[in-house]
Amino acid sequence: MVYSTHPRPQMERSLWQSLDGAWQFAYDDSAAWQRPDQPDFKLTIEVPYVPESPRSGIHDEGFHPVVWYRRTVELPEALALDDGHDLILHFGAIDYKSDIWIDGQHAASHTGGHTPVRVALAALVKGRSFEIVVRAEDDPADMHKPRGKQDWLAAPHGIWYPRTTGIWQSVWIERVAKSHVDRLHWTPDFGRFEIRLDARVARPEGCRLRVKLSIEGRVLVEDEYTLTGKDTGRVLALPDPGIDDARAEFVWSPEHPQLIDAEVTLVDASGAVIDTLKSYTAMRGVSTANGRFVMNGRSYFLRLVLDQGYWREGIMTASDDELRRDVELTKQLGFNGARKHQKIENPRYLYWADVLGLLVWEEMPSAYAFSSEAVTRVTAEWQEAIERDYSHPSIVTWVPFNESWGIPELPHDARQRSYQQSLYHLTKSLDATRPVSGNDGWEQIETDIFAVHDYHHDGDVLDGRYRSETVFRDTLTTFRSAGRALAIDGHAWAGQPVMLTEFGGIAFFMGQEKGWGYSQATDAEDFLVRYADVLRGTTGSTLLAGYCYTQLTDTYQEQNGVLTMDRKPKADVARIRAANLGVPVERLPAHPLGYNARWLARHGEGQAG
Repeated sequence: MVYSTHPRPQMERSLWQSLDGAWQFAYDDSAAWQRPDQPDFKLTIEVPYVPESPRSGIHDEGFHPVVWYRRTVELPEALALDDGHDLILHFGAIDYKSDIWIDGQHAASHTGGHTPVRVALAALVKGRSFEIVVRAEDDPADMHKPRGKQDWLAAPHGIWYPRTTGIWQSVWIERVAKSHVDRLHWTPDFGRFEIRLDARVARPEGCRLRVKLSIEGRVLVEDEYTLTGKDTGRVLALPDPGIDDARAEFVWSPEHPQLIDAEVTLVDASGAVIDTLKSYTAMRGVSTANGRFVMNGRSYFLRLVLDQGYWREGIMTASDDELRRDVELTKQLGFNGARKHQKIENPRYLYWADVLGLLVWEEMPSAYAFSSEAVTRVTAEWQEAIERDYSHPSIVTWVPFNESWGIPELPHDARQRSYQQSLYHLTKSLDATRPVSGNDGWEQIETDIFAVHDYHHDGDVLDGRYRSETVFRDTLTTFRSAGRALAIDGHAWAGQPVMLTEFGGIAFFMGQEKGWGYSQATDAEDFLVRYADVLRGTTGSTLLAGYCYTQLTDTYQEQNGVLTMDRKPKADVARIRAANLGVPVERLPAHPLGYNARWLARHGEGQAG
């Protein structure tokens, strides 16, 4: 596999162009403008950074419910339209409601701040130049939309952070044939050692689909078949050596993130190539059984870190180098995964997690209020998120709810209980291959993982609550997390894997920062002692199937990161890593990035220091 820079690395075509950079920009605080010719574009913004961020060039954190963007695009010769091709305009994410005009014609509307928007341009663009205008509406006081950690007050407070308004992920165009592959899903079956391809093809009449899977240029599978409709599925059997040691060469894990290169080609009746996509997949299986998380047929202990995905200069938007650096740092610290908290992260982060070997729990950003409108909005956007990210091998768990956010009366309201249960089952219906943490933190109803949040600062107390199944049965009846029962009456723990998915949160102020944590260290040594102590309450347990420490970085007023917000370690990385692995420092493995460091070296990609 060759390093990719594509904004959608699992569906990569050669003819594409980034539209990131300078766009004209205007505020419309009174929502006075409704047409693309009305805004007074006095400002310039650096897309994809939101106007609240320093990198946008505007850095205005005030309340601005409606914003407008404009850019004129000059197409290079390679992207010029003709009768046999179309152009697709992609927006990675626009927060929250968006309308898009092309040369004054309304082209698309979208609702949802974390999922992609696509516009076909062939019927709208007449020459080599065209104008894009975008209107984005994001009411800062709306509690019925999926908003994650975005604050509704003027300044960040508590556990809430600055708002993001408008375009916050990359914008780009690609040239496609009128007949082209529109969708790819890869589904590995570890037990059968097979990978299923599900594809959707626009205008498939008379076309055939070729699929080639390979590792390091060595072909594993080649297949070609005739399309009988726009949706098609194919099972590709890998050469199975049978025994585990030989199978290991093909299998993806954090310790051995082996990706399988995929080339998908669409040909017409004469055999001429119409469309070619570069993609990738992996042989990887995840499930739960006997109170354990299972990866590739074996029990696997999860050492996760809560990752909010915020940066001082870009808020929720980061450069590709910054996304890669976060994955590398997470691994160097001894974690094998990250719970991306209240955020559908940029696909480039998931690409680096796939390449470098990091497990990801993907979590739906919550609405704060319960209503029929909130149910509709969250459900629609969650389906789009699963559709976008289904094929990433790094994603091993879906999290539709966190701490009863958006369902605050869960124990007492039958509608809210039905909502939680229905979103769990909807997730399972869309993806039966991954576990679902139904309501991460407390008040469990329908879930594959019994996820508990417990911020007690004393490792002995944590050990006394989670050391074994015997003490945990007592914990279920005596402990209330933030005043909430761990399970709803009638939905007792039924042997699912128990994980401490938020704990720790030790604050260490390295300078003059202001903020808070769940407990506080006085210096780096005290931080390491406290860190090892709370980790002892998890790594010594015969009950727990994993943990998720709060958190990877400081995030604005929350000063409880292992790293500062600028990604500087607060204490000796080797000792943090040793605590996570439960081994003395002198017994740490020599290469914290393991197999992927060698992979990157083979492909000319250096490792972060």
